[in-house]
Amino acid sequence: MNYPVAEQQFAAPAAPAPAFIGQGTAVEQSRAVAEVQAAVIVARQFPRNEALAVQKMRTAFRQQTLAARSFFRFNRGDGNVNGETIQFARELARCWGNIHHGLNELRRDDAAGESEMQAWAWDLESNERASTTFVVPHVRFTKTSGRKPLEDPRDVYENNTNNGARRLREMIFSVLPDWYREQAKEVANYTLENGQGDRPRSQRIADCITAFENLGVTVQQLEENRAGRTSEKWTNLDLAQLQIIAESIRRGEVTVDEEFPQQHVTAAEVVQQHAEQAATASAAPNSSWPKARTPGSGATS
Repeated sequence: MNYPVAEQQFAAPAAPAPAFIGQGTAVEQSRAVAEVQAAVIVARQFPRNEALAVQKMRTAFRQQTLAARSFFRFNRGDGNVNGETIQFARELARCWGNIHHGLNELRRDDAAGESEMQAWAWDLESNERASTTFVVPHVRFTKTSGRKPLEDPRDVYENNTNNGARRLREMIFSVLPDWYREQAKEVANYTLENGQGDRPRSQRIADCITAFENLGVTVQQLEENRAGRTSEKWTNLDLAQLQIIAESIRRGEVTVDEEFPQQHVTAAEVVQQHAEQAATASAAPNSSWPKARTPGSGATS
């Protein structure tokens, strides 16, 4: 007697491979793999000289222009936020050597108004790699208009780059030694305070005032920002901090109004001012009243 054979269940077939891969894509994939392998081999054959790296770092951050672009400052809440810029981190990576870093846009969704980004840094010698993936909304926040959607491709690109620079900076710092970073900060701060020793302090103060006047900041605002000290009493540290503020304003990290807020007059000050003006007016003689005639001063017939 023949029995019916049970129906066999088979797993679903795997997804078919792409039918065609362009020659350009295949060449690019092979080139990327070969480039990474070559970079690792070169890094192992020519390891970094830490003493030479420190020497290169000190030479670089003794330059006034680089030291001025190494720090940022902006207001947040009731305090100030200070730190190192992406230019500072990139220069450290260049001097340290055998470090690759980059910022990639993985996906852009114009319908959802966001981009998926990746920032990474890789030490080719120690094989230490740090990366982070994050989403950047296609919006810009301003105090006047609030949340403003970005539609122009150039605005979206600049917004993604600005947001990615902060993550890239942290990835570079994570693969660099802490002592190396701290030494670079000390050299850059010293350069800001004393790097223009060939110019008299009075000339540096005058140049600082001129630079801020071009930004719309008065001398009175600068003196109030320096704890009420007059300009002739500014120290080298004061000038260095003002230079950092000026660079942050030029880069758009902080506005003039945020760093130098206008002084608002209170109601009590207005009342006191009116009272002082009234008291002054009552004490002064009123020239509009007719003068009293003295006897014999009238006209004779």
